[in-house]
Amino acid sequence: MFTAGHVVISSRDAEADRAFFRDVLGFSFVDAGDGWLIFALPPSEVALHPSDKNGIHEFYLMCDDLEATMTELAKHDVPCSAPVDTSWGIRTTFQLPGGGELGLYQPKHPMAVSP
Repeated sequence: MFTAGHVVISSRDAEADRAFFRDVLGFSFVDAGDGWLIFALPPSEVALHPSDKNGIHEFYLMCDDLEATMTELAKHDVPCSAPVDTSWGIRTTFQLPGGGELGLYQPKHPMAVSP
């Protein structure tokens, strides 16, 4: 029934964030026209959490080794917040050039897809 998902990240500086995804994170992409880059994501999963409000969405990148990934990001002058150990994973955040923030975590939970 469905062929894929599409994530939208709003940004005050989309050009800088696109360059970051391309040059720092190394995501492959297509140019949809006029430099409008659309990036391929690694295998993904979606979780539905209870909330008092609808329409709240979060986007996390996942990795197998948070410490190694943070070290790699630091090589590109991308600082991460202090890791937080939770029941579902070890998580951190980092800031995009456009000012937004992305979550990153090493899951402890069973994954719905193989990384």
